[in-house]
Amino acid sequence: MSSELLVDLGEEPATAQLGQLKLATIEDQQWPADESTLSKSETDISQRFDGGSPHLPWDDPFYDIARHQIIEVAGDDNFGRKVIVFNACRMPPQHQLDHQRLLLYLKGTLDQYVESDYTLIYFHHGLTSENKPSLSWLRDAYREFDRKYKKNIKALYIVHPTMFIKTLLILFKPIISFKFGRKINYVSYLSELEDVVKCEQLLIPARVKEYDDKLRASLKPTAQPPISPPRSAPLPNQVFGVPLALLRQGPDGDPVPVVMRDTISFLSEQGLEIEGIFRRSANVTLVKEVQLKYNSGETVNFREMEDVHLAAVILKTFLRELPEPLMTYQLYNDIVNFTSVSSDSQVTAMKTLVESLPRENYASLRYLITFLAQVSANSEVNKMTNSNLAVVFGPNLLWGRDNAMSLSAIGPINNFTRTLLDQQHLIFT
Repeated sequence: MSSELLVDLGEEPATAQLGQLKLATIEDQQWPADESTLSKSETDISQRFDGGSPHLPWDDPFYDIARHQIIEVAGDDNFGRKVIVFNACRMPPQHQLDHQRLLLYLKGTLDQYVESDYTLIYFHHGLTSENKPSLSWLRDAYREFDRKYKKNIKALYIVHPTMFIKTLLILFKPIISFKFGRKINYVSYLSELEDVVKCEQLLIPARVKEYDDKLRASLKPTAQPPISPPRSAPLPNQVFGVPLALLRQGPDGDPVPVVMRDTISFLSEQGLEIEGIFRRSANVTLVKEVQLKYNSGETVNFREMEDVHLAAVILKTFLRELPEPLMTYQLYNDIVNFTSVSSDSQVTAMKTLVESLPRENYASLRYLITFLAQVSANSEVNKMTNSNLAVVFGPNLLWGRDNAMSLSAIGPINNFTRTLLDQQHLIFT
């Protein structure tokens, strides 16, 4: 992994230089050559895409964009930051895609998370002369993403960069700030992403995986990049990535896992008045050390570490690494379609859904939501209202079987979580 974009500008706003970028002499169709040699049928993925995804109701305002699955949300990275994925290979030919609506869809996705630290992963393979947007559109798009979007993006990973993308970044160098330029990283092989995020949660397109395999095969044996490590066998006292039912010590054991007990107990004492709690990332080395301690059966004392954000990230990581989400796959469709329930019946319907959960899921959800209600009660200080907490925890409480989420699924899940917080005193009685 490398960061090759050298930016020597000062800290002046990029927008002040946008007008100085001269594109008039560049024909939009005269892009730098791409190494990809795909046929039209390979590029036109819209002919093969299944539009019947449960994520995308046909009457969704962005159905025409979302159905291509160009933009996805894929949980949290190893630092506890939300991951947004952009798949270039899923962009249809230019005449079949409204790029302005694509921009609005991307902004709508980012709007859910820009107040928190987040990571953007761009899979470049599959961008060809047929589906590349114009240079002028890219310039205008960059103008749209003001400081609100750039402030908390902690890293932009460009996977499988070609000479085209490197040339493009050089061309745009005059309008890219020094601070943002340092966040751009080139990733040559998928295995390098493992340091940042678990690749299995990204739902990487098959074409991207195949291209990665070809790149590996073309290398000399001495130059082979490291292969992504296989999933290690569970430790005797494994806690992360283990079903809740297996974490209970016998039928009379505590249904709430020790990780949730430890983190929530500590955060209840020391985190309720921390501004932006659950929005900041943590040191990935410390996160791994704490996970290893839990998985080795050791006692973890967050009071000794005195790191509120570490405990917050551990709690979110535990929830996200569950083999099945806390609110279960069985309730997924009911929750995504919950907006169809009349407002007068929502509390009763929500109570029925929640009470249908397995005992350990219900107890853990109740314990978590009760705590989050305490966090929200201090929102004047910590700035974490029920709506803000729903944006952070919604995707960690429920996701589809494919791990990724479209914008049209995120909204209903977050709304359900917010209502759960608003009405928790009635639902958990």
